Amino acid sequence: MKQGNRAKALEWLKTNPSFDELCARYPEDWAAVQQDISAIIGRGVAEELKAYLERLSAPVVSAKPFHIKQQSGKSIEAVLSQLVRSRMAHEAVKKLCLSTLAADTGVAKGKLRFNLFNGYIAQKLLFYRGLERKPVSLFWFRLLWPLVWQKKRLMPLVQPKGIYCFYSRELVGALAEMIGSRSCLEIGAGDGTLSRFLKDRGVRITATDNYSWKNAVEYPEGVVKLDAREALGTYAPEVVICSWPPSRNDFERQVFNTPSVQLYIVVGSRHQFAFGNWNDYREQTFLGIEEDKKLGALVLPPELESAVYVFRRKS
Repeated sequence: MKQGNRAKALEWLKTNPSFDELCARYPEDWAAVQQDISAIIGRGVAEELKAYLERLSAPVVSAKPFHIKQQSGKSIEAVLSQLVRSRMAHEAVKKLCLSTLAADTGVAKGKLRFNLFNGYIAQKLLFYRGLERKPVSLFWFRLLWPLVWQKKRLMPLVQPKGIYCFYSRELVGALAEMIGSRSCLEIGAGDGTLSRFLKDRGVRITATDNYSWKNAVEYPEGVVKLDAREALGTYAPEVVICSWPPSRNDFERQVFNTPSVQLYIVVGSRHQFAFGNWNDYREQTFLGIEEDKKLGALVLPPELESAVYVFRRKS
């Protein structure tokens, strides 16, 4: 591959292409990833899969900037291949987990859906109308959610639409209090649900997204079309929030390199391989990190094993 084509490939990868687009453009890499994951699953060792994802990603994560003009053709090819395979592997594992969850529902064939009773409760608890989420009443959730016996069907039904969790009223209130009067930016905001809830609580927040999920997510006018780097440079926020950032993404490091950021709040999972760029989390030295278990318990449903991580600027 010529240098100009390599540069274009790197720029294309920065647009966060879909899993299907990656596989179509790099079929040989996808075949290699499939073979690796199939072999690991065949051995049945969960920790081996986690180690594989970490090992695959490690070579392309560096604290130093990558300058294409300073690299040889072979090294660039290696970086491209490793980056592509890393994204493929993480997306494949995510899809595998989703399909396994769907299989656990007991639906062997046909369309996955709630029955009338379970669907009615889920709709009333979690949504205003359709798939428009609402701040969930923790009181009513704890009272009624145990009555839903088709719980495992919820996330396979909504995740294809870019919904990865639900926010309780108590969580929104706690986040609003934590942010206070400071300027706030949400990156990777999707349909802007969390920003909408926080804005209703008086938070000065701007929702932004690069619209890479436009085939699945309906982006409202209130979500500004900007990628994370542009948004951070444009708004210079004091607080940044991100819900379920993609695993091994390359944009969160810009949060740590933005001097105005005093607080960074991440809604994700207890399982580190499922979200975020943990190499960048560990390598950056500007913000201290802690898991806020009280906030994590307010992310719904509990079966997701969600977690909230809070980064604070070191004095």
